Amino acid sequence: MIPLTRNGVRRNAASIISVSRQGLPRPARLYSSPTKNVQAQVATAGQPSVSAYPPFLPPSGLDHAMSESYGDMESFLKRRMPYALVPTPLPSDRSSSLNDFYFTDSPTQDQISVIDACLHGFHDKAVALDVGTYNAFLDAYLEMATTRDAGKRMYWVEDVCALYEEMEQGQATVTPNPHTYATMLRMYLRFNSETGSVISSAASLPTPDELLSCMVNRQISVSLVVSHRGIQSSEEANEIIKLLSISAVSMNMSKVVNELGLVQVMGSTAQDPLEDVPEAAAVQIKKLPKMNVSRSASGHVTEIRATEPLNTGYEVPFHLENLRKHLAEVLIARRVLSGDAAARQKLLEESVYDIASARLQHEASIFQSLGLDSSRLKDNYLRGWLWEWHQKLQVKLKEEISSLAEKDGMSKASKAAKVLLPFITLLKPETMSILTILEITHMQGSGGLRDGMKTARTLIAIGKAIETEYKTEICKRNKIMVSAQRMGEHGFFSGLGYKNLHARRIAARRFMEDSEEWTSEWTQVMRVKVGSFLVDHLMSVATVTKTAIDKRTGKEVSEEQPAFFHSYEYIRGHKLGVIRLNSLVAERIAKDSIRDTLHPRHLPMLVKPKQWLSDNEGGYLYSKIPVMRYKESVEQLAYLRKASELGHVELVYAGLDVLGSTPWQVNRAIFDVVLKVWNSGIRMPKIPPSVFDMPEPERLPIVDVDQKAKVVYLSRQKAYMNEKANNHSERCNVNYKVEIARTFLGDTFYMPHNLDFRGRAYPIPPHLNHIGDDLSRGLLKFAEGKPLGERGLRWLKIHLANVFGFDKASFDERAQFAMDNLAEIYDSAEKPLDGNQWWTKADDPWQCLATCTELRDALESPVPIEFVSHLPIHQDGTCNGLQHYAALGGDVKGAQQVNLDVTDRPADVYTFVAEMVKERIATDVATGHEMAKLLEGKITRKVVKQTVMTTVYGVTYIGARDQIEKQLKDRGDIPPEVCWESAAYLAKMVLQCIGDIFSGAKNIQTWLNVCARLISKSIPGDRMAEAAAHSSQRIRKEQMTSVIWTTPMGLPIVQPYRQVKRKQVAASLQTVYISDPTVPAMVNSLKQSSAFPPNFIHSLDATHMMLTALECSTRGITFASVHDSYWTHACSVDDMSAVIRDTFIALHTRDILRNLAEEFKERYKSFKIPLSIVRSIKNAEVQQIAENLWDKMREAQDLNVQKSFAEAAKSEAEVLAEEIEEEAEDDVEEDEAAAKKPKKSAKRGRRPTAKASDSTEPRITYFSVADLIPPVPKKGDFDVSQIKKSQYFFS
Repeated sequence: MIPLTRNGVRRNAASIISVSRQGLPRPARLYSSPTKNVQAQVATAGQPSVSAYPPFLPPSGLDHAMSESYGDMESFLKRRMPYALVPTPLPSDRSSSLNDFYFTDSPTQDQISVIDACLHGFHDKAVALDVGTYNAFLDAYLEMATTRDAGKRMYWVEDVCALYEEMEQGQATVTPNPHTYATMLRMYLRFNSETGSVISSAASLPTPDELLSCMVNRQISVSLVVSHRGIQSSEEANEIIKLLSISAVSMNMSKVVNELGLVQVMGSTAQDPLEDVPEAAAVQIKKLPKMNVSRSASGHVTEIRATEPLNTGYEVPFHLENLRKHLAEVLIARRVLSGDAAARQKLLEESVYDIASARLQHEASIFQSLGLDSSRLKDNYLRGWLWEWHQKLQVKLKEEISSLAEKDGMSKASKAAKVLLPFITLLKPETMSILTILEITHMQGSGGLRDGMKTARTLIAIGKAIETEYKTEICKRNKIMVSAQRMGEHGFFSGLGYKNLHARRIAARRFMEDSEEWTSEWTQVMRVKVGSFLVDHLMSVATVTKTAIDKRTGKEVSEEQPAFFHSYEYIRGHKLGVIRLNSLVAERIAKDSIRDTLHPRHLPMLVKPKQWLSDNEGGYLYSKIPVMRYKESVEQLAYLRKASELGHVELVYAGLDVLGSTPWQVNRAIFDVVLKVWNSGIRMPKIPPSVFDMPEPERLPIVDVDQKAKVVYLSRQKAYMNEKANNHSERCNVNYKVEIARTFLGDTFYMPHNLDFRGRAYPIPPHLNHIGDDLSRGLLKFAEGKPLGERGLRWLKIHLANVFGFDKASFDERAQFAMDNLAEIYDSAEKPLDGNQWWTKADDPWQCLATCTELRDALESPVPIEFVSHLPIHQDGTCNGLQHYAALGGDVKGAQQVNLDVTDRPADVYTFVAEMVKERIATDVATGHEMAKLLEGKITRKVVKQTVMTTVYGVTYIGARDQIEKQLKDRGDIPPEVCWESAAYLAKMVLQCIGDIFSGAKNIQTWLNVCARLISKSIPGDRMAEAAAHSSQRIRKEQMTSVIWTTPMGLPIVQPYRQVKRKQVAASLQTVYISDPTVPAMVNSLKQSSAFPPNFIHSLDATHMMLTALECSTRGITFASVHDSYWTHACSVDDMSAVIRDTFIALHTRDILRNLAEEFKERYKSFKIPLSIVRSIKNAEVQQIAENLWDKMREAQDLNVQKSFAEAAKSEAEVLAEEIEEEAEDDVEEDEAAAKKPKKSAKRGRRPTAKASDSTEPRITYFSVADLIPPVPKKGDFDVSQIKKSQYFFS
């Protein structure tokens, strides 16, 4: 292919053409930095007007709300909030074109994915959907005409012409793009009459003149066409350039001639930057001679001798040779893809499974060369097993795929095979084999199982892995530009800056759509079927040899056993299929290194993440990662896509880009200590021992005769077994962290981020990231260092006190704490394992050790304030959820408890609650309460902290009891058998104390809860007619409304809680039940209402974090966050602290709750709720509003029956109760046989349900949801601007 990439064209866009995509203003956020020449051109051009944008970026792309003039963050947040509106999903027995568009059902999605698979596998099934699909057909037909079916070439060429004609003449729903014209030019080049083609239809081929004319009319740059990936060689590209140049000259298109000339020059004169650089000499080692191994009759090795001279020369080590071969491809790419760093990076990431396979093969060959291929040594070596299984499985898959392809007939099995075949032929059997083996080893220990995994989860995970790898291969066929983060000159929050941000993203998104091939999502059912096919065959070939001593004979015996086997287990009362590991395999996975089997998409990135351009474009360079973790909510996906199309979420995408662009490194000093502890196998903070070291409970003789003693023993034994299993799981977890950290030593890496459904940002790599535990955080540091300065040195000392646990004192006292413990700090830094180990007593020991090391290095440097520090310094909110509640309600008392107000010392709400609990316990002790006596003197801040923290997030009594029970068990001074009863007593007391302190928060929680209950019980106005036309039992089925709101960042939040619908799937391994997110289900009203307050607060703290990230980026401050803990360099803490306060004040200066109420009234203005349901909502304000509305309707004589409000509600409730008593939703859909069984018409003792036509049936009365929304709770007197003066707001 011609060595001209899209990036190359883009860099010279200013001198190529003014009406193409390359003529757009240089996107500061989405494109790489241009060359100096182009920078100069863009700088002189200035900011183009909206009218200069090409046709695919109409000025009306942003709605009015987005085009308003606002110059700073506060005015931006006070703007009129635009809403994304998507229709409410219909019940499963109803459909409409709009519903089908937004919420595609599983059968339709299955057909689309089958089409996708068939297109890329050249199977004979196809349906055109969009321009990507049409182009896929064009490519497929051209391939058939060229190589695969040359005997029927004429027919394929005619099909290409006919399909193109439909696209060009507007008969199809799509229009041609650069991909289309590249394909047509390739076809003309191969089959025009001058080539000697004998095809009779060749005369009707579109000529280069016609194609060029169409390109110009559609404003498609010819440089995009000739550099398209479909043009597969430089020779072909040059021929097409000649054809178009001749046509352009004949048509007097001088600009096109110049553009094509520039393209040809760039393609032919690109210089190799390594042309004069000599090749580096490789490190070599002595080549090992071939060895012969002799064995005794029992199989033991007796002699090893060389069969060739010992001095046989030198060779490059295998791992280095493998790397050199891999990098050779990058050197070739440097010559061909000059200046395209992203494309070269793609080659670095390619063939991860091939490399894993090569490593396994090399290690297996070493075993074989030593004659150990069947010995106990190899059998106990994990990667030796993996290679053996891989060898067998890939052969098995090849045979099975061939067998499926030959199957013919109309039987059920044949049809199922034909549906599965396109999917299992998308990847090579070798790739599917190694991927299946790696995925199933990673699933070990998941889902609460010690030596196995849940079948359904495993099958879905493997099916998803195959789908992801297939899409990754599709991405790798394209050269996708990755751009550097750069903020526009107008900032993130100005009207012009936001508008340009949207325009740039749309431009980049369109470019990528033109560059990529079309792919479809797979359904859960299809993932299960593909996963089952692969696992089934893996289980048939994967074996291990187990050796033991026969107790009777004393001889060693061996037996070949399956490595995996299938069984069932009862988990929480449900019978679930599980895949178990042979005990030998489980032991080896726990002990062997897993460095070489890590999934590439589980790792950090070595380059800055791809910027977020849409809901599934961003993060990793060549993997499709969704921007939001949807929790299987197609409704949330629909809303996010709609908001993205409308340009409402530009700042959300920009915020994720900022978070992902922070560079990290592994802290080598801490890693060395961690590795030493890990290899020693001893127990240390956050690192479990290699052998569980807790004593097993002693079984006393009294256990057999005393029932109470037996219960106590069994309880302690169960706790012991749980602790032992947890030790194993924790050991595996730490193993991942250690191996990943070891792999990235010395590298700078990045953490791509995405969101949960509430808008909270999370790093995508799950194992080693800064949002993890204390060990993960201690292992990480900023890659970029900055001098401390005087204030930075002070903040470093304060940070040491914070991570040690001395964080409730004043700042001066915390800084002094570090100086008072200087001897211990030096001892910890210099002798972490052999000294006093003072650091292990800290709340966060590994972060404390990292800080001790950093502080020691700074103080030992010649000029401490000039020491370059890489350590992240934290600023943490004080129970951040309660801070938001206090600001929302203007709660003076609450604000003082969470440091919103000005204080001399930091307030500690956890200690305050603990003291209140102590006082109440003392009162109960005086009355002789036994549980109070047991707990007296044992209530600490730590015991109540988690419950106080999560109360704001809607923790229930059950949750609070479980939290406190865990803390009491961890103390160790309360018998385990009474911890549950003690926790139940304490939980009630703690919740009562919290309610007394934060009454304002309780009022807001109640208001949010009531709003959510009204919404989730409502019915869309356009569904009322059908609901009224049927019996009143239809009302419950029509309750499909989720609670939806929009954050100040413009992100729509959809609560995903619906009734569980499960589908039975007959897989080859077993019948499994899976949840199908595409099946419409009624909302879970209870969950919708109880979860709304915490989810709403989470969306606010996520907004605050995003605003802070963007503002820090504007000011050049390095930023990272863990929800409500914000990190930066020590020298930047003061600047970041000012930003934190500014953004919080700007956020809460707008009346958030009033805006939320207005959004609800606007969003749900046509939604109705039945009178009987309104009456069931236990809220005085709602009841009063409803009664007033009822009285107005009576006065207007709008009711057929003049009853009182209470009487009418009771009458309707009776009718509804009778008609919906059999409507309880099952977890599993009924099959046809069950559906045909007759149902009882009514339960005994109940009168028959009244029919819709019964004239005596009471009329169902509805209220508008918007009319029932209660008034927003009255705001208190706290002035949120006081936060600016609070030094302990975040500290």
